[in-house]
Amino acid sequence: QVQLVESGGGLVQPGGSLRLSCAASGFTLNYVAVGWFRQAPGKEREGVSCISRGDDSTSYTDSVEGRFTISRNNAKNTVYLQMNSLKPEDTAVYYCATLQRCGAQGVYWGQGTQVTVSS
Repeated sequence: QVQLVESGGGLVQPGGSLRLSCAASGFTLNYVAVGWFRQAPGKEREGVSCISRGDDSTSYTDSVEGRFTISRNNAKNTVYLQMNSLKPEDTAVYYCATLQRCGAQGVYWGQGTQVTVSS
């Protein structure tokens, strides 16, 4: 059974950091691209970051460039999103998804984890 489980969300003050995890079961994450997405209340879901299969090249939306880092640990079958210098506008539910390639539609999705940036 294919499953993605996100964890690591929570409440953090502006300027703080969180690391989100996306753990996979039922398949090997190393063979797919993995994207992080987020959806804030009243807004459309947006792509945040993606890591490609094969060469592990990464991409970021402009608003998180330089603050967020995506990576994968193949031994743990997990993809991470390190989020630094968090801002209130980063508040959202964050989802991970598998993709055939970065920029494509998500195939398998996790249940999401809430990130709240507030003082």
